[in-house]
Amino acid sequence: MEMAIASGIGVLVFAGVYLVLRARSFDVILGLTLLSYATNLLIFSSGRLVVGKPPVLQEGMEATLANHTDPVPQALVLTAIVISFAMTAVAIVLAMRSRADNDSDHVDAGDVRDGREDRG
Repeated sequence: MEMAIASGIGVLVFAGVYLVLRARSFDVILGLTLLSYATNLLIFSSGRLVVGKPPVLQEGMEATLANHTDPVPQALVLTAIVISFAMTAVAIVLAMRSRADNDSDHVDAGDVRDGREDRG
């Protein structure tokens, strides 16, 4: 199971970095999203991958990690999902505004003027 999660994280990081290094706004946003998914999986897997154990304490069970799973990585991932959703929404709005202002989807479209005047 650990090998599958590690491979999945590696594929997501590879694809995310590849897309972030592209020159189009949509590719960069998609790459950032994939990197956030990889980070979420990494945080979640840091809490030991166990199946069928509750994350909360129960009466009659000893309060050790042998009987329970660690709830902290689950809470961190839940928070990271909300933050990455907000970050993606802001990045999409910025990309849409940049496309409207520069008539281009290229990430550095404002640097190359191609003979056009600055709109200010």
